[in-house]
Amino acid sequence: MTETAHGENRPVSPKQTEAAAADPYFPNNGDHRYRTHRYELTLDYRPGPNRLAGTARITAIAGRAPLREFALDLAPFKIGRVLVDGRPAHYTHRGGKLRIKPAKPPTAGAAFTVEVHWSGNPKPVRSPWGGLGWEELTDGALVASQPVGAPSWYPCNDRPSDKASYHLSVTTPSPYTVVSGGRLLTRTTRASATTWVFDQPAPTASYLVGLSVGPYRAVPLASPSPGAVTQTGYVPARLQQRFEHDFARQPQMMALFEELFGPYPFAEYAVVVADEELDVPVEAQGLATFGTNHVDGFRGSERLIAHELAHQWFGNSVTIGGWRDIWLNEGFAKYAEWLWSEHSGGPSAQRKAEAAYRKLLALPQNIRIGDPGRSLMFDDRVYERGGLTVHALRTALGDQVFFRLVRDWATSRRHSVVTTAEFAAHLARYGGHAADGLLDAWIGRHRLPPLPLAARATPL
Repeated sequence: MTETAHGENRPVSPKQTEAAAADPYFPNNGDHRYRTHRYELTLDYRPGPNRLAGTARITAIAGRAPLREFALDLAPFKIGRVLVDGRPAHYTHRGGKLRIKPAKPPTAGAAFTVEVHWSGNPKPVRSPWGGLGWEELTDGALVASQPVGAPSWYPCNDRPSDKASYHLSVTTPSPYTVVSGGRLLTRTTRASATTWVFDQPAPTASYLVGLSVGPYRAVPLASPSPGAVTQTGYVPARLQQRFEHDFARQPQMMALFEELFGPYPFAEYAVVVADEELDVPVEAQGLATFGTNHVDGFRGSERLIAHELAHQWFGNSVTIGGWRDIWLNEGFAKYAEWLWSEHSGGPSAQRKAEAAYRKLLALPQNIRIGDPGRSLMFDDRVYERGGLTVHALRTALGDQVFFRLVRDWATSRRHSVVTTAEFAAHLARYGGHAADGLLDAWIGRHRLPPLPLAARATPL
């Protein structure tokens, strides 16, 4: 493993990138017969009529058999044309699947390109949690794709294990600001339209490609030290003062998490405050989106700021290969909230764990967070019990071993795809007998184990 500076792309092994089977939670999403390498998306978006026209050029690698047919996930847009390696391809488009038959099938293991032209009025895709993906706002739009909303706005191999780099060009009317999770390369204005070009070299899951369009003001966040990660807010002008107060400590969060989890995995970090209320903040790679209700001038949502930032390590850089392992994302992000509270003078992680435990005791104990099932994957118990699982590891191992384990997990798996089984093997190398049975008790069983005591945890 080579630990690199901000934003550098760590190679992902073929074992990690080529899924063996469909995700049981979303068996109709994605296509395991190939893996993507890079997406180049060129978009033209008009907020008034909510009109999107796009071209996607996708570089991919065929799997272990000739690719006589393959599929991309895409909502019911109008398709202009489809090319494979520059040749027109036969295709069908229904049920959210763009099925493509190349004129000359790529051979096993061969690289190929597919080009898709599409247009229409983007809208969220239906899900058990409401609409996901592209969301039209009163004045602009945002993307909230977790877990399966990415096809609402671009063609993709929509499975979290298939990570790729992205190049994104977006043209909008000039009064609008475009924000994405990559580094802004250029911004070019011609007549009344502006084109924003972003590049994200780090491997990115399709649901983590973020985009916001709106009349935002850029607000730099002061860095606590030279050479720190560039952090910028994009907010409605009237909320700038509140934003500057509520997000003032984000640079200190970044410094703490880099100390505990290793170097920030990407080049920059952006936060958007959409000019509408949102039920919850939206995570994306190198980007998080909050609603007006998360900016109150009293730091009332500071734990959520910490939570979304922590996802850049746990979920975005270190990405789960299947949704049954979502506790690895949410448990570590929840525990990061508690670590920030402890570090910043709030309640200790132990106090936070005690409160979470009392909350869980009052709820049905009928969930195994290591495989909660699709209908419960975003249940509060996954988050709270996930955080308690991490706290239990800390109390069992002691701070010195625990924080080395966490940092090594985040850095050795940087930009990779992981499973709970891999984390269990990682834990075994650090925990010895102290962690025997602990992980299974917390994530593999319904009944709550005893509350972990803080005898070996020292406040930060």
